[in-house]
Amino acid sequence: MTPREAARAVLEAALAAGDVAPLVRRQLRLDSRHGRIFVLGCGKASGAMAAAAEEIAGDRIAGGFVVVKDGYGVRLRSIEIAEAGHPVPDERGLAASARLLEIARSAREDDLVLFLASGGGSALTPAPAPPITLAEKREVTQLLLASGATIGELNAVRKHLSTFKGGQLARVAWPASVLTLALSDVIGDPLDVIASGPTAPDPTTFADAREVLARRGLGDRVPASVARRLDAGLCGDVEETPKPGDRLFGRVSNVVIGNNTLITDAAVATAGRLGYHPHLMTRELQGEARVVARDLVARARRLEAPACLIAGGETTVTVRGPGKGGRCQEFALAAALELRSTDRITVLAAGTDGTDGPTDATGAIVDASSVARGAAAGADARQALQDNDAYRFLRASGDLLVSGPTRTNLLDLYLVLRS
Repeated sequence: MTPREAARAVLEAALAAGDVAPLVRRQLRLDSRHGRIFVLGCGKASGAMAAAAEEIAGDRIAGGFVVVKDGYGVRLRSIEIAEAGHPVPDERGLAASARLLEIARSAREDDLVLFLASGGGSALTPAPAPPITLAEKREVTQLLLASGATIGELNAVRKHLSTFKGGQLARVAWPASVLTLALSDVIGDPLDVIASGPTAPDPTTFADAREVLARRGLGDRVPASVARRLDAGLCGDVEETPKPGDRLFGRVSNVVIGNNTLITDAAVATAGRLGYHPHLMTRELQGEARVVARDLVARARRLEAPACLIAGGETTVTVRGPGKGGRCQEFALAAALELRSTDRITVLAAGTDGTDGPTDATGAIVDASSVARGAAAGADARQALQDNDAYRFLRASGDLLVSGPTRTNLLDLYLVLRS
């Protein structure tokens, strides 16, 4: 097996470990205390999670609704499913948010609302607080993404421009019982950040949202309605999101059923079986993708071959150029530029959800010949990195990974194999 084949095999084993069906089956236990069961959900994996819930709850499901990213739909029997835009919200997501709130509002005290949350849920459920429009909410999202904002920063702002996020779905469902099963795509598994925590207490405030915009240099660039909304919240004229200790959370249970540990543990085990000494660097990889890539290549050079450096997490990209790509692709391109012709190093970076940024690729796999292959096809690696145009270069070099939807979402996987 070549190093590239080994890297792909490690990724495939990691994705198999993140299959949501057994995770839902392991955690979902129903009893006779509740009357009707309504299944709601948002996120890239919520369709697959809903299918597993149907297997368990069967005829007890009175109805429900889940919204997924385009291409992530599955066939469901008793639960409605819709697709919407991600990472930039669209009108379909607006309608989906209204439908989720409508069903939650219809639940009675003896009912159970089963909420299935996974990464991508924030963008799929835009519910802008009037008078903010969807276009304005979308503009703020794009500004934050382009600034390199972390998922926590992004969600702190989105929760305070929404009528859905930050515990507000649980507020609408009160006094029904709520059980949330969450698949974490966030470092540390904070319940208030996964899908912006529609059923979790929100520790962030309007002041925090304002501070994020200021820190990212966006304070005077957001639409006027957004600034007015945040100012009204700061003055107490708009109700805060539900906080820890609110009585409504006495009827809410939030459970993380899977996280990046599943992915990295499977990667460690598989790399070992394939003859590589596995080195788990971290499950909390963060930072600018191109900088982190250089660091991991340098670390791998110090390992005794054959070795596989493994990391899980989520890097960021500060967009300064007009190109196309995602954080995993930018990581891979930066790593390729670091590799010398004598390096026996192969680098893989992939999103476990099957997509990386606004592209059809999940990431890329590169080696010491990648830059030369791209050049032979007429592409300039350094210019591509400068332009944030990793997708086009990696397509030219033949290094893109395209898996299609995986229907799970447990952060990213980074592998550096030294052979």
